Amino acid sequence: MDTQRLKQLLSREEGEKLDFKAELNLSTESEKKELVKDVTAIANSRGGRGYIIYGVEDKTKNILGINAEDFQEEQIQQIIYNRTDPPVPVNVDFVQIDGKTVAVLTIFRSRHAPHQVLQTGAFYIRRGSTTDFARRSELASMMQENGLLSFETVMVKNASLDDLDPELINRYFNRINISMNQPKAVILDAFGFASQKSDGNYSPTIGGLLLFGKNPQMYLPHCYIRIICGKEAEILSGNILSMMDQAIGRVKNKIRRDDYPFDAFEEALANAIVHRDYLDLSRGITINITEKNIEIINPGAVSQSSNANLHMKECAPERRNPWLYQRLITIDERRRFVKADMGMRRIRKAFEKTGKVRFINLIKQNSFKVILPR
Repeated sequence: MDTQRLKQLLSREEGEKLDFKAELNLSTESEKKELVKDVTAIANSRGGRGYIIYGVEDKTKNILGINAEDFQEEQIQQIIYNRTDPPVPVNVDFVQIDGKTVAVLTIFRSRHAPHQVLQTGAFYIRRGSTTDFARRSELASMMQENGLLSFETVMVKNASLDDLDPELINRYFNRINISMNQPKAVILDAFGFASQKSDGNYSPTIGGLLLFGKNPQMYLPHCYIRIICGKEAEILSGNILSMMDQAIGRVKNKIRRDDYPFDAFEEALANAIVHRDYLDLSRGITINITEKNIEIINPGAVSQSSNANLHMKECAPERRNPWLYQRLITIDERRRFVKADMGMRRIRKAFEKTGKVRFINLIKQNSFKVILPR
């Protein structure tokens, strides 16, 4: 951390990864708890490194300065390491600016979130410039992103194997050359498409319903695709491939142009399906058709805010739902999800003669938007 980097941080407003504080006091237990609360909230929030800058007035950003002797890095690290699970890695730097000294506490990007405050058992997150309790869905998303949870293999207890389409299941196993000599429920369990209940019966998993369900929305009402065109709105239901086929057919029927790069639209939609946050129960994927654009909006911001361009490179993007993706590339006979492995530069190229494609990562709304020109 140097003066130039500090000036860059001071030019920004407080947010999920940046906080300004006039001073740091660690003489009481409540003050130590407040420090740990702030650090875990920043560590649990999406994005890269976070910073708490001490010696700066939060409203005006006036440089107040601090007494460096009050900041013992070893003490700060010990407080944080002993009170967080898993421990949050931090570092303290002192920077001179305007003839005064400020302390910068760097909270390094963690792949071990969610971090918990041990004394209270609470999980915190930043909402804008405010520290708040993390919601259940936010905790689940953090665990999913860091490989601690695979939501697809969670059992849907109220559903039965009759809710799965046997033709789709047989087609999948035929494609991977597996015969059904053993009872079907056992095979489905082995592949994560079903799970055995305590009474010995089987229920499908979330992944099983998404891939093979006759009507998954009975149990997963947020897993839909909504198409908006002017004053008309339609909600598509069914398993993933069924919804994708329906959506492509509806959009082609509304655009009605032989020269439109529909293959690129399909790739953008496949990306939305693969990367959406299925643990966000508040909404599904939305396709908004206007006179100028087609917008595809899916729940699930890119976790690395500084690397939003990851989806636009020619390298394979980091996937939110690898379990689901690996099975979709096998099930989809048209191989649309294989294309989704190559990033989004090809989508831009397909629309070169039509207009500019935009990718917008909306971290605060936990959304990712692709805007395709018409």
